[in-house]
Amino acid sequence: MIYLDHNATTPLDSRVLEAMMPYLASHFGNPSTLYRSGRLARDAVETARAQVAALVDAQPAQVIFTSGGTEANNLAIKGFCWNKSSRATFFVGATEHDSVLGSVVPLEKLGWEIERIPVDRNGLISVSGLAAVVSDKTGLMSVMMANNETGVCQNVRELAIWAASHGVVFHTDAVQVAGKLPISFRQSGVQMMSLSAHKMHGPKGVGALVHDRSIELEPLLHGGGQEKGNRSGTENVAAIVGFGKAAELALREQCQRSRRLRCLRDRLERGLAEMPTVRIFAEKVERLPNTLQLGVEGLDGEMLLMQLDRKGIEVSSGSACSSEGKEPSHVLLAMGVERELARSAIRVSIGWDNSEDDMDHFLREFKQIISGL
Repeated sequence: MIYLDHNATTPLDSRVLEAMMPYLASHFGNPSTLYRSGRLARDAVETARAQVAALVDAQPAQVIFTSGGTEANNLAIKGFCWNKSSRATFFVGATEHDSVLGSVVPLEKLGWEIERIPVDRNGLISVSGLAAVVSDKTGLMSVMMANNETGVCQNVRELAIWAASHGVVFHTDAVQVAGKLPISFRQSGVQMMSLSAHKMHGPKGVGALVHDRSIELEPLLHGGGQEKGNRSGTENVAAIVGFGKAAELALREQCQRSRRLRCLRDRLERGLAEMPTVRIFAEKVERLPNTLQLGVEGLDGEMLLMQLDRKGIEVSSGSACSSEGKEPSHVLLAMGVERELARSAIRVSIGWDNSEDDMDHFLREFKQIISGL
């Protein structure tokens, strides 16, 4: 099997599993208790908090652990909006992840006006684009750092600084970027940033919201007062420890990983460029080093996915969180891609455990498939 869907999830690093094992067995204490086993668990959580903070150049006190990127996005958006006595306008990028777009639905029922920020044909948002839509009633804006389908990287720093100059709080979903490219929360200009462990060879079921502590959030969960009252519930210590270890490894190795991923992606793109019916979306702009999304004229993306699966190659038709949908990708439609071509889209997301042989094997099999169809 050749696994090429690392934007959906990544295999657990053996070093991460090793770090987690004691907290799945002997170190089972509840970190909220005062005796020794509880203190050991609490120390492990705080060590992980510092490791995650270091990955994104933040302070440990700014890190709130969550169950993943989806909860982090919901906490940022709903937590901010529910805390406001007066309603305003919330602007969200048209190509955001479903966990962002879905979180705004209940806000509309509460009186928030939701507007989508248009993107150009490459999926990019510009400051001039913001200036055309944002008003003095805008309270919050959410623009992802890099798209999970196309890999397109937004100039978040420029957008966030512009937003701050207009009194707008800025949130970014950095789930796909963390561990692949350097991130500085401190220098980014954003006030809230979402992360997830399983996109960087950590465990599933744990993520974080990094936030400027001057931003008051209404918790989604109440009762226990954990995470300084921001997220009640007994901490998943083993998963948090794994997140911390994955963040530590990513910080140490991300430059090497990024170079390798980019080389593999470029090798794949050179081969695809020789296939006249294949179109790579947003290929001329800065993207994640491991990601490319392509379409094939006249073919169906789900059919391509299944044909590749029969040959032992695993890719995605888009976002894993909405892979059961029959509609074309909302990301591609927002970019102005024709509906028929958008239906043909598949996403290839490479991992640092892939090889040049994997890329060459994909190209041989893919060429055979589209020739036969």
